[in-house]
Amino acid sequence: MTATHPLVRCSHPPADVLRRDVHVLDPRAPIDARHDVRVRGGEIAELGVPEGLELLPAEELVEGRGRLTLLPAFFDPHVHLRTPGQEHKEDLETGTRAAAAGGFAAVIAMPNTDPVLDSAPLLRSLRDAAAREARVAVGFLPAITRGLAGEQLTEMAELRQEGALGFTDDGEPVQSAGMLRKALQYQRLCGGVLALHEEDRTLSHGGSMHEGALSAALGIRGIPTLAESTMVARDAALAGYEGGRVHFQHLSCRASVEVVADAKDRGWRVSAEVTPHHLLLTEQDLRELDTRMKMHPPLAGEDDRQALVEGLRAGTIDCVATDHAPHAREEKEVPFEQAPMGTTGLETAFAALHTGLVLTGALELGLLVERMTAGARLFDLPLPLIATGEQANLTLLDLDAEFLAGEHGWESRSDNCCFAGRAMRGRVLLTLAAGAIVYRERAFSVVAA
Repeated sequence: MTATHPLVRCSHPPADVLRRDVHVLDPRAPIDARHDVRVRGGEIAELGVPEGLELLPAEELVEGRGRLTLLPAFFDPHVHLRTPGQEHKEDLETGTRAAAAGGFAAVIAMPNTDPVLDSAPLLRSLRDAAAREARVAVGFLPAITRGLAGEQLTEMAELRQEGALGFTDDGEPVQSAGMLRKALQYQRLCGGVLALHEEDRTLSHGGSMHEGALSAALGIRGIPTLAESTMVARDAALAGYEGGRVHFQHLSCRASVEVVADAKDRGWRVSAEVTPHHLLLTEQDLRELDTRMKMHPPLAGEDDRQALVEGLRAGTIDCVATDHAPHAREEKEVPFEQAPMGTTGLETAFAALHTGLVLTGALELGLLVERMTAGARLFDLPLPLIATGEQANLTLLDLDAEFLAGEHGWESRSDNCCFAGRAMRGRVLLTLAAGAIVYRERAFSVVAA
């Protein structure tokens, strides 16, 4: 058990706001209807009939007129905030500002920083910094192995006492099966989830995109999906044998989805995530060698994309995660094979999926909302809920608003977004996290009583 609360953020005054006549959708409540929603002192105080609640003194008013939609705020279990050591790409303030702009109330940060997050003193320092700078709540996953080197386990029990939600070597696979088995055995003593970046480096080494006809045509060394799926199979079997708990990060192919489905059928304690870019894009989007499309794992084929969508729909894949990976512009403005892997995604996640999957009929809106909040449950955190007495973790959207991604710039410090310039529908107008207003869209205003 962790000794300290695993999520931290800076202090903001609690909100007093009345959302009048908004479409409230929360598949867990369950609720799908027009309501007035009052937030008082940072908590959801009342849900009333449309235009039925009276505005109170010092309360801000949002007029929905039935056109705006209120959802539980999203949760992202996989982001890179680049602190410490890479603040030229992102930091706690800019990264969580981007999260708030995307409708997220909480995120989990990865440890592949400089230095690597692999010790209790560094975790304590980062949590202190988040308490000063983070706009939304941040949790941390320290490394499984020291320096992400795969050779020596970190002090997992000590890190758990300091607030670690779990452990990951994200950015690097745990290449040794024996080392991962030791981590699973240690997990029984201290708890926490092992989140795994699945990649067999002997198969992927030197590759820059998915291995196939297109990589051959472009003359670029490819990475076979086998590099991911064989590691997923190995580590699911290890988790099953040890009774451990593992979470598979950023799945990218059909074979991996099938392995996860089989593991769940066997009763093994596994979960999985998928990114918006793997749900919406394929290797064909790399024809122009745009380095914003270069990510790890690489975009694969259309059959793989379809399998990911179906896996998310069926619940084989538990949640959406952005794998928000900011890079400085000069790092991406190099020849394709030299560019680092990764795309930003916090500010576009919902709009991209709403446009590409909900409006096309591939997913229902309620299911997308459930999957964009479910990551909290996987890390033993409370799920956001729209109900009286609950802390206000809410996002207000205009689902009909059309815009071009990034047309007015980004809240993130980096602009390497694979969806930049794409037409989208579904703009975040207002986000409340832990009861406080943490984001207002620039052109959106509220009225004070």
